[in-house]
Amino acid sequence: MEEKQKKMMILGASALQVPAIKEAKELGYQIILVDYDENAVGFALADVKLVVSTLDQDEVYRQALIYRPDVVMTSTSDGPVRTAAYVNEKLGKRPDLSYENALCATIKSKMRDRLKECGVPIPEYYAAADYEAFSEAVDKLEGDCIVKPADNAGSRGVVHMDYKVHQGEQLEYETLARKESAERMAAYYRAIYHYSRGNARNGTVMVEEYMHGPEVSVEMMVIEGEPHILTITDKFITPPPYFVELAHCEPSRLDEETQGRIREVAVQAVRAIGIENAPAHVEIKVTEDGPKIVELAARLGGDFITSRLVPLSTGIDMVGASVLLATGEVPDLTPKWKRGAAIHFISVSNGPSGSEDSETASSGQQEAAQAGVITRITVPDALYGLEGVEEISLYKKPGDHVQGTRSSNDRLGHVITTGETPEQAMELGKQVLAQIGVEIRYER
Repeated sequence: MEEKQKKMMILGASALQVPAIKEAKELGYQIILVDYDENAVGFALADVKLVVSTLDQDEVYRQALIYRPDVVMTSTSDGPVRTAAYVNEKLGKRPDLSYENALCATIKSKMRDRLKECGVPIPEYYAAADYEAFSEAVDKLEGDCIVKPADNAGSRGVVHMDYKVHQGEQLEYETLARKESAERMAAYYRAIYHYSRGNARNGTVMVEEYMHGPEVSVEMMVIEGEPHILTITDKFITPPPYFVELAHCEPSRLDEETQGRIREVAVQAVRAIGIENAPAHVEIKVTEDGPKIVELAARLGGDFITSRLVPLSTGIDMVGASVLLATGEVPDLTPKWKRGAAIHFISVSNGPSGSEDSETASSGQQEAAQAGVITRITVPDALYGLEGVEEISLYKKPGDHVQGTRSSNDRLGHVITTGETPEQAMELGKQVLAQIGVEIRYER
């Protein structure tokens, strides 16, 4: 009798999910894909296409009752982590993460509460359900803080709020009356609050201590509750007020003692959240008081960190390992080599300077915050053949609208490079990036 083909329901069909979809197909699974976007690129690989929001837990569960998948999982998205945990729990399947712990892994207010309860180093924080609570929290942190949605990802709605800098800008006008200054400050508060809240799915805004220091992420696989650290990734972020990731590099170039402390805090955090059988992506700031958790995710790291950089730098197929783990198998996490790998994201600040009297100018610091339309993106053909250039990819094209770089969705493309060391990979990436031209026609 022919063995019945097993089914895997994967929540999310975006480009970042495609590597996991391909791995599951290679394992012989029938693929049931779920995504709200009927044009999601991953649907081309689906055996069953379900145009359903991955955040609609009850509808995904209803579809699971119809199709009866053997495995329900997601790869790189936060919201579907909750849905997968909810559906797996309802179906009585082996837990990767309980639903209660999934809430702590995806909702930042709950995550902070759990980490604080377990003694994991974190910044001072407040969860604001309304504007009054937000205003009070900002004042407690003396106006220098990070404001972010409690329930979102990809730097959406994240902003550095610096009361003192803004106040200084306003008070330099000698004729400005005290009342007008107060009104402008109130308007500043409200603008920040509504920007962040507008990106918060649950309406809650986090107000957190602004942490200084280098940022890293720790890429891990948790098997039967035991964390296995595969590598540490150095992260490079846009300057305030927005915090968009513009480059990543592996392995970390921080000293061994610092990396040791980072590993300890990452393991503490994963155990506090209660991840059992799943990948983990733990973001950490190395402050003068030691490493502190920015946030963590019970999923693979995005931005091609786990799909491209980890295998290029270590030889470990982390995407394949995560899919195998979801099926109940124990993956091989043995490193095969140690090399440098980096990704640089193309942004509106790429390109040569345009003439001041031209309507079309490349995007420097000032223009990067303005709205405009891409008129040209130039990638010299010679770049594609360079040794160590693994990939050059564009997300946007001439005619697309841009408005600075406020979230990961505003990036224009990426360059992936390798080298014998992380320094070599980073330097090559910078050289390639410098030769990619972006021209923007800014709106007056």
